[in-house]
Amino acid sequence: MDLQLTGKTAIVTGAGKGIGLAITKALAGEGVHVTAGARHVTPELAQLAADGRVHPVAVDLSTPDGPATLVAEATSATGGLDILVNNVGAVQPRTGGFLSVTDDDWISTLTINLLAAVRTTRAALPVLLDRGAGTIVTVASVNSRLPDPLVIDYSAAKAALLSFSKALSKEVGPRGIRVNTVSPGPVSTSLWLGTEGVAATVARAGGGDPEAVARQAAGQSATGRFTRPEEVADLVLLLAGGRAGNVTGADFIIDGGLITSL
Repeated sequence: MDLQLTGKTAIVTGAGKGIGLAITKALAGEGVHVTAGARHVTPELAQLAADGRVHPVAVDLSTPDGPATLVAEATSATGGLDILVNNVGAVQPRTGGFLSVTDDDWISTLTINLLAAVRTTRAALPVLLDRGAGTIVTVASVNSRLPDPLVIDYSAAKAALLSFSKALSKEVGPRGIRVNTVSPGPVSTSLWLGTEGVAATVARAGGGDPEAVARQAAGQSATGRFTRPEEVADLVLLLAGGRAGNVTGADFIIDGGLITSL
């Protein structure tokens, strides 16, 4: 199926690994010129840049000026912008409970999971509005709908991200800009499965085994497994392309049936 993406230009944030890297690779594979923002240009991201369709940019999106710097670099490199994918994010399990979460913790979590997307969108939107067309796809989380005390600040930030995206879709829809979100459950990336990931952090706090923690998390879904980053990327590409031309203001859950409510 032609997703109507060939020749488009895109920005992907948090593109150095995991879901962001998978999205960058998938977009480039569909003929999109991608500016890939990451705190560090990883070897995997550098390898994707070899064919000329991916332009890596090392940028700290937790800073006030980082998002605007990325957008300026993207428009300079590609001459325009059609697609923005807000993917950057981070989570730190709060194994000490709510009272252990400091103001600095809250500010850090809200900055990388909410404000980074707000700031990048603010910088990119004038370019999209000038064209009169474009798509914004933001990666949220099932925790936006499934609040968990273990990630209480992360859940709140992702819920705010959904609200922001829905509200923005109503403002810019009449001007040709579609805004949607994707909410993954646990994904087989380093955020969950790395040495400093969720499974390892929870296991250390409880004296358990990271693999057992991961198996338990996977077992809560109907499919009994984590989502693969490539599966999230496929969903993002569908929303970014012209085939989903009348889809806006929607959130798409990809969690293997983890959320049981309607």
